[in-house]
Amino acid sequence: MSGLRVVPTWQHGRERLYVCLTDGRNIAWYDREAARVNLIGEDRREDVLQALRPFLTGPVTVGLPPVPTPAELARLSLHPDDDLAPNRPGEALLIALDRNPGGLVPRLRTDPRRRALEAEQTVGEALDRLDGAGWHTLHSIPLPGGDRIHHLLIGPGGLFAVHTLYARKQRILVADPMVTPGRREPRPLLRRVRADADRASYALTAEVHPVLALVGPARVSLDGPVREVRVLQDTDLAGLARLGGVLKPADVEALHAMARDRNTWVRV
Repeated sequence: MSGLRVVPTWQHGRERLYVCLTDGRNIAWYDREAARVNLIGEDRREDVLQALRPFLTGPVTVGLPPVPTPAELARLSLHPDDDLAPNRPGEALLIALDRNPGGLVPRLRTDPRRRALEAEQTVGEALDRLDGAGWHTLHSIPLPGGDRIHHLLIGPGGLFAVHTLYARKQRILVADPMVTPGRREPRPLLRRVRADADRASYALTAEVHPVLALVGPARVSLDGPVREVRVLQDTDLAGLARLGGVLKPADVEALHAMARDRNTWVRV
């Protein structure tokens, strides 16, 4: 008998099986998703494979863990409180609603925060689906002064600061810089969208493109050209994945590591 124990754990939604000595020390782990057995040392290789044999579901790669990239080292050094990557779409609104569910809205009226949350969740889910194509999305990035970037998309086609607007069944008129949803008063929303992108560009020392994402509009009318800002419906966001040729994979990972650090944004 090798005396090794196999202990299953879950980290960030992924299962790992750790192989431990009798004193509790780990000497290897099996990542099912990556189909890789990582060995801390080669001397117990056969014992480790024997202990894991009942759990292996197919061919696996066996060896020492890969050397982390600079971006991975930066991520691993982050304090959990400073890591923005776990933020959910609409994170700030979720916290605000949890602290004060009723707000200051009369009972018979819909809390506008809930519509804003629905919009951010819809857009966030659409952007998160791009992850397998080499893109990363960060949500609800806090900025000084109480502002925030709703979503930051980073990938082969560049960087995009995405501002969402609830527009369910409304006619949207865009006349730069004004945006008019339905019968409500127009407001200079495109200035805010461009300002968010400019602040992100300053923080990351890289060009960030502004995007206004409209959720569920009945119709969108553009009254003249729109400077710099992409105006997209939530159903069109997947088209951003077809953009490429701007950033290399290593640049994407380095920018993502920088952007997920809360301290990157404290002076913008």
